[in-house]
Amino acid sequence: MPAPRRSLALCLFVFLLLALPIQAQDTTATSSPPADANDVASVDALIAALYDVISGEAGAERDWDRFRSLFAPGARLIPIQPTAPGEAPQATILTPEDYIERATPFFTQSGFYETEIARETDRFGHLVHVFSTYESRRSPDEAPFARGINSIQLVQQDGRWWVLTIAWQPERPDQPIPSKYLPDGR
Repeated sequence: MPAPRRSLALCLFVFLLLALPIQAQDTTATSSPPADANDVASVDALIAALYDVISGEAGAERDWDRFRSLFAPGARLIPIQPTAPGEAPQATILTPEDYIERATPFFTQSGFYETEIARETDRFGHLVHVFSTYESRRSPDEAPFARGINSIQLVQQDGRWWVLTIAWQPERPDQPIPSKYLPDGR
């Protein structure tokens, strides 16, 4: 290829690479339903909204538009658990829509109430990482049937907080939650 064509091809390639992130940034505000300003005003509000929106009685319809509104475009939810009994935990990468599709049949059949029992938060500028220890119950007054840790990454932009990722791992007999992530170290 002659030198002028190589230069033109290289310039086009570089332009396309630079244009892709710009296009992704332009869709940030329009990819999710509008959020309730109270849900996204602070880290505390966003974490509370996350737990609230997935909790409810068996068969109770979850407000999936509220759920969607908490997530940045491209956000991921990542359960880390065995895919079969006796297997090592594996990460499964889901979109918010994948999560809704997988969770809805479970929520139709079972009550599910997840509450935060402890939190460790680290912040740098507009980036926040939260280790949120949770307990899961079938009803608010029953004993927990599961505990674990949600690793939640948040970003503050466009005048609000957004969830970038949530990765979570349930506690197992061979992997108890470390005391530093439990209330009062218990």
